[in-house]
Amino acid sequence: MPTSSSSQRGAVFAMLATILIWAYSWIVMKQVLAYAGPFDFAALRYLLGAAVLFIVLVIARQPLRPPPLLLTIGIGVFQTAAFQGLGQWALRTGGAGHVALLAYTMPFWAVLLAWLMLGDRPTRRHVIGLALAAVGLLCIIEPWRAMGSVASTALAIAAGICWAVGTVLTKRMFLRHKPSVLNLTAWQMLAGGIALGIVALLVPQRPIAWTGALIAGVAYSVVIASSIAWWLWSIVLQRLPTTVASLSSLGVPIVSVLLAWGILHERPSLIEWVGIAFVVAGLAAVSGVGTRSRG
Repeated sequence: MPTSSSSQRGAVFAMLATILIWAYSWIVMKQVLAYAGPFDFAALRYLLGAAVLFIVLVIARQPLRPPPLLLTIGIGVFQTAAFQGLGQWALRTGGAGHVALLAYTMPFWAVLLAWLMLGDRPTRRHVIGLALAAVGLLCIIEPWRAMGSVASTALAIAAGICWAVGTVLTKRMFLRHKPSVLNLTAWQMLAGGIALGIVALLVPQRPIAWTGALIAGVAYSVVIASSIAWWLWSIVLQRLPTTVASLSSLGVPIVSVLLAWGILHERPSLIEWVGIAFVVAGLAAVSGVGTRSRG
């Protein structure tokens, strides 16, 4: 049954809002590392974010019963714990813009996994967009050699792969079980937060310094970047094809690079600008959402 035009437009608006929120969150994630270890911060972010969503569920009088538990835990572990934990770890030695760009290789893995696991075959327009964006990311990844952090590069790409797995599992959840978006977001975030909390207890990190900057960073990450943005992202995955949602999310690292340039003074090189141009061209190739849904 085709998605209604109004529902599709709502998903596109949700996607644009998510792009802006998550782009700035990479700046926040880099800044808070001066006050807390990567896993401590990630665990705080998602455990508190889950608590906020469960409060909303109670206020909205929505059911608290979890979706199918095994699949929900899988989504939480891959989409929340592994993606966030590896990404936050990569930021210890990598720049915010660079790590965001590499973590957002997610769409390439998601397209492949969705095709293999869901039969979500990409259209010709999507393949063109994928190819253009792939060239762009190759241009962007190349300057990493100058940064001398192979570990940060590998961690950021691994984060993208884990997010891709979580994205496909989320799509499968909606196709098979049709859970409430808010309910699924809350439970998968709780599962991911618990996993991150276990890692935080086992891995030695710097002591948390409860400064105003850290509290502001936690507040933004918990309420906006976690609770609200992951809820919006679930709406996007529910209403749009996996390929379109995944490729369109490449707007996040583009905005992150620009914000990192303006706020953290991480000036992009010429080759990175070329890569960004290719990624934008790839986004344009898949931007026909809602024009011809069978395209």
